[in-house]
Amino acid sequence: MPNKKTRRLSNLKYVALLASAIILWQSNNIFAEESIWYESNDPLNIQAFTPPLIPEGYLEHGVCSTITYENTLSLTDVAEAALCNNPQTYEAYASARVQAAQVGIAQSAYLPTIIDNVASNLNITLPQQATRSNPYSNLSNNIVASYLLYDFGNRDASLENARQLLQAASATQSNVVQIVLLNAIQSYYQVQASTAALDAALEAEHASEESFKAAQARYIAGVSTPADKLQAQTLFAQNTLNRISIEGNLKSAYGTLANVMGLAANQSLKIMPSAAVETSNNIEQNIQALIEQASNRRPDLMASEAQLKAAQASIEVSKSASKPIVSIGVSNGFQSGNSLSSSDNSSLGVTVSIPIFSGYAPTYRIRAAQANFDVRAAQRDKLRLQISLDVWRAYQSLHTANESINAAVILVSSAEESSRVAMGRYKAGVGNILDSINAQSALASAHQQQIQATLNWNIARATLAQAIGSLDNAMIQLLPATKNQ
Repeated sequence: MPNKKTRRLSNLKYVALLASAIILWQSNNIFAEESIWYESNDPLNIQAFTPPLIPEGYLEHGVCSTITYENTLSLTDVAEAALCNNPQTYEAYASARVQAAQVGIAQSAYLPTIIDNVASNLNITLPQQATRSNPYSNLSNNIVASYLLYDFGNRDASLENARQLLQAASATQSNVVQIVLLNAIQSYYQVQASTAALDAALEAEHASEESFKAAQARYIAGVSTPADKLQAQTLFAQNTLNRISIEGNLKSAYGTLANVMGLAANQSLKIMPSAAVETSNNIEQNIQALIEQASNRRPDLMASEAQLKAAQASIEVSKSASKPIVSIGVSNGFQSGNSLSSSDNSSLGVTVSIPIFSGYAPTYRIRAAQANFDVRAAQRDKLRLQISLDVWRAYQSLHTANESINAAVILVSSAEESSRVAMGRYKAGVGNILDSINAQSALASAHQQQIQATLNWNIARATLAQAIGSLDNAMIQLLPATKNQ
């Protein structure tokens, strides 16, 4: 039978074991709370390097505001809704935040690491066994702190790589914003053009209906042939089919606009009617100056340059990874066992880790990093050439659209006069139905060409701004129909 002293000792060990379990359980809670703290805080202030959701200069008031979609929307309203609601902007913003966190991970390599290892074991001898002994527990606690002293520039290169990739992510975000903005502008003007095309189609349908009624009246009066009536009826039917097709295109254009704005395709929208464009502005600029401006402002080229610098840093990371590492470590260990025995040990040391042979893997990592640098350099050069082509094409498109609008104004004016004369001659009995039909068809075609020229001009201005890298809220204010009247 165990004596009272032995029972008291056993009870104390049970209490020690229970206390160890409680400590471990509380430690888990502490670490969980600390994880929440890290999720809601930024100890290395990485947020200061993270770009905002919408970069400065793209919103009229600097922040996203509530838009009432029941009202008539201006181009500024549509652009703001697209930037604030389109998932592409949030995706780019999240990617930038991911890369900002990678900078924090790289910076954490400059800080020491501390680990606390706690263990508790309990040995129990069953009562029915012949040899009886008291249960006892082993409790150990070992705290280890280490700090990297020198690694031949691996941390520096890793941090530089992370920073350059963050710059690339930030520039990519700006590029995505400009793409979303350009899509919103194109969709907005496409709705305007489709609306104007529908108005022109209704006007052409009404005119052909009047021609059909006139031909039918002349046929009933016996002064025209059935062929005149059938030809007029055919034109009326063709214009009706054209109007139905344009109505479908308008609904599709509204769905595309809603999608770009981050809304459901069936969202009901109202936008401002198309405004008259002024083509008197000077577009005869030095194309070489525009290309140079694009080389300095295009965010996708900035992203490519940053990726090239990140690739350069990756080469240094690969080189330094095969070199020695010098670190310092401090540890303090405590252990208690049965019979109330305990030990307390502390140590301080310097560790040098020297890679000897790794199967030539470091060599090929360096070669891969160098090849990746060459890939990034080629991509940068290819993008620079593409940018010059983008600017050239956008410039020529704007120049062509500018001249097309002037020609379309003359075309519509002459087609309207021709249609009026032909219809008047037919009603007066001195003309034929073919002249009237041809004049009306020419007028309808002239209206459509004028609408298309206006659409091309509006889109060409925005496309040139995007090609240069200057498509922002200030540029939108210069486009037609940006404000509610």
